[in-house]
Amino acid sequence: MRLYDSHCHLDAGEFDADRDAVLHRAEAAGVLQQLVPAVSFREWPALKAACALRPGLKAAYGLHPVFLAEHRPEHLDALPGWIEREKPAAVGEFGLDFFIEGLDPDQQRHYFQRQLEIARAFDLPVVLHARRAVDEVILALRRIGGLRGVVHSWSGSEEQAAQLHGLGFKLGIGGPVTYERAKRLRRTVAAMPIEQLLLETDSPDQPDATRRGQRNEPAFLTTVLATVAALRGEDESSVAEATRRNAEALFGS
Repeated sequence: MRLYDSHCHLDAGEFDADRDAVLHRAEAAGVLQQLVPAVSFREWPALKAACALRPGLKAAYGLHPVFLAEHRPEHLDALPGWIEREKPAAVGEFGLDFFIEGLDPDQQRHYFQRQLEIARAFDLPVVLHARRAVDEVILALRRIGGLRGVVHSWSGSEEQAAQLHGLGFKLGIGGPVTYERAKRLRRTVAAMPIEQLLLETDSPDQPDATRRGQRNEPAFLTTVLATVAALRGEDESSVAEATRRNAEALFGS
């Protein structure tokens, strides 16, 4: 099976000591493609270097809402130049986070809206973070129009999933689906159209239920795959093939 990890922070410092070994383990597990999204401007060069390690690694550049304190207006101004020069697969990771206290909502909205506009101008997919903000993200996508992408680490309702499907957006499913207590998420994954589904690890974060408290890595995508296939009553190889094709259609092969 060939798997596509649609969200992995391979450039993160947690992988500095053994990044090459992590990539070898991923390849041995069949994870041959990864989308690596950025979180802040200062890390864009390291992300570029990490994605140069293998042909199957694709970069996305953006400004994550959780790192709002690091962002500056000139970072937004720099993003179009990076896109023109580096030809990334997507814009991201960016979005809205109304869960963490102390993140100014209006500043978040400013960076969110501007990055939506940049993605539309370059006709690139977006990788969106939406924590306790799914309804507002959906409204923003409806207003701007002309966008495609994924809401990663999906935790919304079935109704919200259906609205995003109507807008042409996919949902990123990772480690949280392996926890039995995630009943709403598991129901949604069982019922959602396979065309809307992407698999992800969000490495080094969000480990699956068998690896609580451990560093996550792309090779562990196989555990997410097994859970999703079981919930849907489908063969693992068919889910792997469908989700890989979904990711390739969005980000390129």
